[in-house]
Amino acid sequence: MAEIDPWGVLDIKDYTRLFEDFGISPFKDLLDQIENPHLYMRRGIIVGHRGYEDVLRAMNEGSTFAVMSGFMPSGKVHLGGKMVMDEIIWHQRMEGDAFACIADMEAHSVRGVSWKQCREIGLNEYIVSLVALGFDIEKGHIYFQSENKKLLDLAFEIGTKAIFSELSAIYGFHSDVKIAHMISVLVQNADILQPQLREYGGPKPTVIPVGVDQDPHIRLTRDIASRMRMFLVEKRLDKDLNPYISIRAKNKPLQVFRGQRGEAPFADSGALEEIAKRIEGQKKVYEMHIDIFSIEESESESTMRAIEEIVRDVELGYGGYGFFLPAATYHRFMQGLTGGKMSSSVPESYIALTEPPEDAAKKVLQAKTGGRVTVEEQKKLGGVPEECTIYELLISHLIEDDDYVKELFEECKSGKRLCKECKVQTAELMVSFLKRHQEEREEAKEVLRQHEIYKQWFR
Repeated sequence: MAEIDPWGVLDIKDYTRLFEDFGISPFKDLLDQIENPHLYMRRGIIVGHRGYEDVLRAMNEGSTFAVMSGFMPSGKVHLGGKMVMDEIIWHQRMEGDAFACIADMEAHSVRGVSWKQCREIGLNEYIVSLVALGFDIEKGHIYFQSENKKLLDLAFEIGTKAIFSELSAIYGFHSDVKIAHMISVLVQNADILQPQLREYGGPKPTVIPVGVDQDPHIRLTRDIASRMRMFLVEKRLDKDLNPYISIRAKNKPLQVFRGQRGEAPFADSGALEEIAKRIEGQKKVYEMHIDIFSIEESESESTMRAIEEIVRDVELGYGGYGFFLPAATYHRFMQGLTGGKMSSSVPESYIALTEPPEDAAKKVLQAKTGGRVTVEEQKKLGGVPEECTIYELLISHLIEDDDYVKELFEECKSGKRLCKECKVQTAELMVSFLKRHQEEREEAKEVLRQHEIYKQWFR
């Protein structure tokens, strides 16, 4: 199977194959654990995840978690970008600490967008629409990569754990790749881990809502987060198959760990002793690890989490990061209106949130459908809504009622509903949505102008 390229245009048809090849888990297996799932979750638009269980547990228990994603300011904000915004906003309303990044360093290094354009597009396209859709700027965090000192410091530290051959293997980098492009990868890793810094309350489960094409960033960042931990905590079985928990130091005794800026270095033997003091019960303490015994299988998961929290707290006390592995949700690509993937580099393929509603309506009326060649054939054989860009617009952005969505699907499949009728209805709904959104954008601009942090961007 072809590699996933976060900077290319990849049209994925077989998501099951993708999960098998890259180890992504089906999201539908978690759906019954979510009290009020977003429509993207209910309708199978979010198709997969990595490590979302920790985020879901925090959400259901009312404990701290975060959501973070970013936007490359290289063109108009379209419905594909809106999907990520919707997912950030939903998690924020579920009490997640929300972060939205304008990836200007990525746009400048990868797409050659000028810094001035990065600022104008990031602000006037992405930030305004994000706030208009419901992002709470009083509770959340919006930033440009190039202006975030904490982020750049973290990216530098991440660079001590990443090597060129690894980036080459993941991203297909060759000898002619620009250094700035590689740096932008480290900055994106830092974007993903930044919500777990002390300044934002410390380590917490964090989800990154993205399209499947961004999975290379997630995989690399999870590996980096693991490398930046002082200790590995894992459940094992002894020779009699009884479970025990092992805590192993990742550094040699007395080796200095740089840790977070401003913190004293530490000798991990001292940290290991501190962990041993805090854990009760039967255990053996060695030079480089601790083994904890008498673990009941029925309580092993809760015991494991309790021990992980102790280890994480000690790491923080000794200047470490204590990162959780970042989680991710993966949504389907929006189809382009002319077929293929919706892309900001192909204007006729997308509907921008800022374009005139009447122009959007024309695009809808000319869009590719899942209908048959003739009306007679459609009535006889039915349409193919799974391949229809019009149906996708309806279920992803324009209709809230699940029962009505099912009705449309069945009418299309049976041949009762024809493409012309669907297009006209969708065009009308799209005009209404864009008019409302663009009015809300004007309100969002005023809110941003009045806010102490963001008003400087509107001078």
